[in-house]
Amino acid sequence: MPVPKRKKGRAKTAARRATHVISAPSIAMCPQCHQAKLPHRVCASCGYYKGKEVIDTQ
Repeated sequence: MPVPKRKKGRAKTAARRATHVISAPSIAMCPQCHQAKLPHRVCASCGYYKGKEVIDTQ
């Protein structure tokens, strides 16, 4: 099995790990009740998804 001949420097390691950043999830507005929700998910406040009531929230 191949093994590196020399140790990689800190700059090389840091450059590779620069893409491991965590970003905040995007927020979409519900077209029915105008509350914030995650995209492609059923709205927790009104229960609608793609213009149809999926969950009865009453």
